[in-house]
Amino acid sequence: MANSNTNILTPEKNGVNVSEDLKYSFPDTRGYFGSFGGKFVPEILIPALDQLESEYNVVKTDPDFNKERFHHLKEYVGRPTPLTLASRLTEHYGTGKIYFKREDLCHTGAHKINNTIGQVMLAKRMGKKRIIAETGAGQHGVATATVCARFGLECVVYMGEEDMRRQKLNVDRMKLLGAEVRGVTSGSRTLKDATNEAIRDWVTNVEDTFYIIGSAVGPHPYPMMVRDFHDVIGLETESQCLEIEGRLPDYVLACVGGGSNAIGIFYRFINDKNVKLIGLEAAGEGETTGKTAATFAKGKPGVLHGSLSYLLQTPQGQIALAHSISAGLDYPGVGPEHAHLFDTGRVKYYPVSDKDAMAAVKRCSEMEGIIPAIETAHAIAWLEKLMPSLSKDEIVVLNCSGRGDKDMGTISEYFYGS
Repeated sequence: MANSNTNILTPEKNGVNVSEDLKYSFPDTRGYFGSFGGKFVPEILIPALDQLESEYNVVKTDPDFNKERFHHLKEYVGRPTPLTLASRLTEHYGTGKIYFKREDLCHTGAHKINNTIGQVMLAKRMGKKRIIAETGAGQHGVATATVCARFGLECVVYMGEEDMRRQKLNVDRMKLLGAEVRGVTSGSRTLKDATNEAIRDWVTNVEDTFYIIGSAVGPHPYPMMVRDFHDVIGLETESQCLEIEGRLPDYVLACVGGGSNAIGIFYRFINDKNVKLIGLEAAGEGETTGKTAATFAKGKPGVLHGSLSYLLQTPQGQIALAHSISAGLDYPGVGPEHAHLFDTGRVKYYPVSDKDAMAAVKRCSEMEGIIPAIETAHAIAWLEKLMPSLSKDEIVVLNCSGRGDKDMGTISEYFYGS
């Protein structure tokens, strides 16, 4: 975890240098990252969140807890994941070096299991017997079902019926792992609606149920916990880049929906002003259309799923429907820490369209022999804009957050009409 006593040197925002004395020690004791975060939940959940925060504050510095956690990450998840030179893409652009941080090689096929390992250990410590989760692309659902099987806990996963249709493989995986998958028919039948139903379940069964939230969203302390459990991505990247190149990267890229994989790799570098951090969100059919998930490009502050952050909203202030070809980015909000990093200018966020993301799926598959998740492809697509501006000695690390097996139905339909 980053040292809260170190300085954060943020880039210029609106032509004004941010003070170099600013300390990065977020969230504060109220659960806020600057102006964003908090605990906006029904009163019945406040004691559960207070207990969770208290327990987490103990275990996050507990050597025994973290020794066991890193044991599972090594022996079960398969960490450390490699930092792989994308040699043909590097040659293709002819400018800087491109490295992929290979979270797609984690057990279950994505970064999500880093977080579920930590949270299921915390649930066991707190004596909870039943686990619930929400999922969009299905990777968090699979990761939750996997650790529940590993630790012998009951598992219920909420998933929108639209996501169940386009992610059938992951639905079947969850069922095979022993989880009950509950389809959600309300709203857009996607991740937002699955999260709504999971929260309703938690309110009803708060005494014996632990809610494993899958992204860096939700009420405090979840955004902090999810970030900390994914910080291993940035920790390894820092060490590997120093070992391979003798220095830190110039750029770190990651896709952003709720923002777990991105904050996991960004957090380690927030205090280093020389490392430029870029998050890529889903523009869908275009940020100027009504079918987008570009929260920063089109959203404004509001409350969703327990915290204050940037949200897509209708003119009447209601939550707007999001759209992305990627189920994992099809969400109308973003984690509160990302909102803070956006407002301070420390991370730059850009929208990427469905069309450009799918072109990146094809390009990466054909040139690197790596079929990326469509979520990850949003970050890969940005190389088209970034790489021509770089010199040959600059280093780019891109978080390959998941593999594309789960997306083959969408990919096949998109490219081959089948």
